[in-house]
Amino acid sequence: MLTLLLIIPILGSIIILLININTTSQKQVALITSLINLALSLVLWANFDSSYNGFQFVTEFDLWVPCRLGLDGISIFFVLLTTFTIPICILSSWNSITFGIKYFLINFLILETLLIAVFGVLDLLLFYICFESTLIPLFFILGFWGYNTLRIRASFMLFLFTLFGSLFMLLAFLSLYYFTGCTDIQILSSTFISEKWQRIIWLAIFFAFLIKVPLFPVHIWLPLAHTAAPLAGSIVLAAVVLKMASYGILRILWGILPEASIYFTPLVYVICVISIIYTSLTTLRTIDIKTIIAYSSVGHMAIITLGVFSNTIQGIEGAILLMIAHGLCSPALFIVSTVLYDRYHTRLITYYRGITIYIPVFVTLFFVFILANSAVPLTGNFVAEFIVLAGSLQQNPVLTSLAATSIVLAAAYSIWIFNRIAFGSQSVYIIPQGDLNRREFIMLLPLFVMILILGIFPNIFLDVLHCSVSNLLYK
Repeated sequence: MLTLLLIIPILGSIIILLININTTSQKQVALITSLINLALSLVLWANFDSSYNGFQFVTEFDLWVPCRLGLDGISIFFVLLTTFTIPICILSSWNSITFGIKYFLINFLILETLLIAVFGVLDLLLFYICFESTLIPLFFILGFWGYNTLRIRASFMLFLFTLFGSLFMLLAFLSLYYFTGCTDIQILSSTFISEKWQRIIWLAIFFAFLIKVPLFPVHIWLPLAHTAAPLAGSIVLAAVVLKMASYGILRILWGILPEASIYFTPLVYVICVISIIYTSLTTLRTIDIKTIIAYSSVGHMAIITLGVFSNTIQGIEGAILLMIAHGLCSPALFIVSTVLYDRYHTRLITYYRGITIYIPVFVTLFFVFILANSAVPLTGNFVAEFIVLAGSLQQNPVLTSLAATSIVLAAAYSIWIFNRIAFGSQSVYIIPQGDLNRREFIMLLPLFVMILILGIFPNIFLDVLHCSVSNLLYK
């Protein structure tokens, strides 16, 4: 069944490419394909045994190299997040993409296959190939279907920044193969590697993940990419692509190089605290809605990294939960920003004021997503951030206390942007427009429901995570 998740989007791409059908039918094929994959991933989750601490649904086959796939309690949620996000991406571009729609849809279906493969492969070489291959469709999505003249620069910055860091990761993987003679993640996790070489290899791999997360000072590609990307590109970038590095840290750095990870934890904590404070203060001075959301994503990813390196069950489980919560909240805010842009043709908040009186349904959902971004109780972000900070406090109380200022700073910029747009007297610069249409409401409703479910019933996810996280730390 795991293999089907990889094959179905490819089949959908072939149908779209080869069959001479109109653009509406192409969109329908892509949407149906992504929904089938979502249904299959839910069946996979229903059959998952949360009491087993190994990999399940293991599949082995030979391509040009032996390929081995499998899911544990950590990776299954990233697969679910991917299959949940892609249908929303396709819906979000239903009317906004006016040229090359066939190739736009194919890029997203291929990207879905590659993202699922990143979270499912159990071999370092294949992980690297899939990790880097996601850059190709992302490069085309930003470069061809981006919003403004910065799209070419944004696509090249995304491609070159990530590729530069990944060269060091490739050298590190080759070094691991040289020392151990294999690239299987499960075998490497139980293979002895001297602490000296662990530290050298760790630095090379972490540098690649640092760019991809991203954290200060190599985060500058992300705001530009989000600002220039089409809505679907921003959604998949925020929801799934940024999570690949955090997943890699758990699977590779903690799974294979634990001593080096413990040694460098203080360094990572310092980088995370600087990232949180710097990006939050930057957000307070920004007036472009998409840029504000992009910078807030950097801060949230820094909190996630803080939890990942806490070396505690609470911190790591909270970090994974926050990855899921951020993968729901941030895309919702990007949809909100695009709804405003489609109606009023500006993303500068200085032009907005008092829109509540004529689009109340939109403002209500916007308010819930702003509360989630601020980590207010009854949202998934609150539960996840609380657990992350509780776990990180055991590792380093001083730096965790500094990182906790994100609670106040996030509330400051989130409430400020909502108050500036929704309340006050009606702006003279904008003409009243209609409320959410059916397509926009269908996109936002699942995100709204999942954010509340994650905040009210987090044990649905934590119970599945517990065994795999415990195995990661105490194997």
